[in-house]
Parts: sequence; C-alpha cells; structure tokens
Amino acid sequence: MIITKDNSVVSLGYSLTEVGKSDIIDSNIGGAPLEFITGKGHIIPGLENALVGMKVGEKGDILVKAADAYGETNPEAMQVLPRDQFEGIDLKEGMVLYGQGEHGQSVQVIVKSFDDNEVTIDFNHPLAGKDLLFTVEVIDAREATADEAMTGQLACDTDGGCCGGGHDHSHDHSHSSGGCCGGGHCH
Repeated sequence: MIITKDNSVVSLGYSLTEVGKSDIIDSNIGGAPLEFITGKGHIIPGLENALVGMKVGEKGDILVKAADAYGETNPEAMQVLPRDQFEGIDLKEGMVLYGQGEHGQSVQVIVKSFDDNEVTIDFNHPLAGKDLLFTVEVIDAREATADEAMTGQLACDTDGGCCGGGHDHSHDHSHSSGGCCGGGHCH
C-alpha cells in the first residue's frame, strides 16, 4: 500500500540526527515501530508530508527544515522564575524539567541559567531551530478503519500490539508520545 495524506496507518522505523551532525538524537531501530495515522497531527508535519507516496519496505533519508519540525526558536519563550520554585531540585544548566502548563497540559522546559535568586527557563522544544534528518523505513502501511479515522486513535490488536501496555482510550487528542503508543518522539 502507498501512504496517503489522510487516514493511512503507518508503522515506521527511524533514526534521527541533526543536519550536519552524526550523533543520533533518537531512534526506534531494533525496538517497536512508531505507529500513527496520517492527517491527524501525530508527528511533525515535515516528516509526515515526506512519507506520503512511500510504500511498505521503502527506505529513505528525509530532511525536515526547522519550520516544518519543531519550529524556529522563539526568544519570547524564556521565563525567569524565583529560585524557591525549584526547591529540592539539583539544578544544572541544560537539564530538562517537566511540569504542568496553565491549561493542565504537560510542558517540557530547559534550564538555561540560574543563580541563588532566579532560574531562567526555556519553553522552546529542545529541537526548535534545528534542521533534522530522519533515516526511515516504512515497515507497514494500511488504510485506517472507520473508527480509527473518526477517533484519530489506533485500534488495539489482540496480542497487545500498538496499544498494549496501558494506553488509555480516553480519546484525549493531546498525545505527548507522538503516535498511538509506540515510542513516538516525533511529535
């Protein structure tokens, strides 16, 4: 099957590097594939758009510019907070912290700097402003079922495939893991 723009269920193997660097940022090679439905915003748009037209078994390198990945770095996404809000945390520059946003969503911030009184945090995604290179293999692709197309969530198979391991079906579309359940860091 050829991947289409909307409602293709895709199983993807990938490794990710920053353009011009050799260190692997993320990879699921040797692990569970990233599974998602096209057209549902589960993965970054530049990667999803490049997959359209690929077939099962096809491999390739996909360059995704920052604007189509995690966006450009926003200098206004910095915030200075009182140090006492970080009590009990052994702060280090560059460390990633997770918290709760004003609407209850989980947020990831990076500690940019700190002193005895203040901590400067960055709300930009760690990969913001970076051009990314995905080396991909389309492991499987199929048309989404009517239920999957409607809900945007993958159906669980009986042997605990995609959604095994405690994925809830609350139909909350604020996926933080990328695809359905499987190790997706491409969101």
